[in-house]
Amino acid sequence: MNHSAQDWLGLIRQLPLAGRRVRIMNVCGGHERSITLAGIRSALPAEIELIPGPGCPVCVCPEEDIYQAIQLALREPVILVTYGDMLRVPVNAPKGEVRSLEQARAAGGEVRPIASPLEAAQIARDNPATPVVFFAAGFETTIAPTAALAVQGLPENLSLLLSGRLTWPAVAMLLNAEAPGFDALVAPGHVATVMGPEEWGFVVEEHAIPAAVAGFSPGSLLAATYSVLRQHLEGRRFLDNCYPEVVRPGGNPDARAALEQAMRVTDANWRGIGIIPQSGFALREAYAAHDARTLFPDHNAADRRRMGEMPPGCDCARVVLGKRYPNQCRLFGNRCTPRNPIGPCMVSDEGACRIWWAGGMRESVASERTGAPARE
Repeated sequence: MNHSAQDWLGLIRQLPLAGRRVRIMNVCGGHERSITLAGIRSALPAEIELIPGPGCPVCVCPEEDIYQAIQLALREPVILVTYGDMLRVPVNAPKGEVRSLEQARAAGGEVRPIASPLEAAQIARDNPATPVVFFAAGFETTIAPTAALAVQGLPENLSLLLSGRLTWPAVAMLLNAEAPGFDALVAPGHVATVMGPEEWGFVVEEHAIPAAVAGFSPGSLLAATYSVLRQHLEGRRFLDNCYPEVVRPGGNPDARAALEQAMRVTDANWRGIGIIPQSGFALREAYAAHDARTLFPDHNAADRRRMGEMPPGCDCARVVLGKRYPNQCRLFGNRCTPRNPIGPCMVSDEGACRIWWAGGMRESVASERTGAPARE
């Protein structure tokens, strides 16, 4: 059905909600950006609550991994490369010490932002006498090309400091809680493109919660919203694919084969949240010669490990889990701004705090959601 965004909005407004509050979580930071910048939240009926979820890899990258990358850049004779939005994520270091990769570069570390794993490989080939460390943080969509690069063959001087995560285990953790906090789920189209939409079937099959895979246009997002609302109202539960032009059953076989060959799935720490079982990627033993954790000293001394803590006063972890809106953090718009981010959610373009700021929300409401009860 080839509807426009306006068509889908009209269909949503015709649904018999009549005071029936429906909470819909979107997993992806890209979804939240489209929702906020297109004004979708304010255009929907008041009964519909759209909740940002755990779809920001920069936000959940463990503090100790970022600290390790900083120390490698400062203490080891390496070129440290990483995606640009990782450069400004702060760690919990005392005032006056280097607190980000951006500051490490200013202090003399060889830190370079890149946009793809191919750039990391090219930098390694251009500097054959220098060890190059690729600090690779991300979800399935960015770890898959890293895995493909490893399968094709890494330059001898290129190693990976891997901090990859899978998206679905975080949602599974929320759904396994006593009070999940949402009634329907909009699943990320880019992840489903790689891994297949079937990965999200557990939401419907195990928890009887409506779910739909969506792309990033307002039309696709509103189509998914309409689908899960109808499912909720009619008591039907199924996984709908509202991004069929890209998402295919089984996902991308080449990407999945590369992930299977180069990576193993392991328990992993999420910043501010803790260990989520079977939620992280690690290099397989066959690629140990390119594992930066093996090749370089661990500069995370036991007495400074923060084990995923957010900075004091920062509510990023609650925002990531859908338990707080960004403007409910008391630091939001006060001490924490894009120019001076305290927590990672204000750094990345996929962080809900940064997205809300870009969308014009600049003030904290201190504790409670406007027009809705607190999520905790």
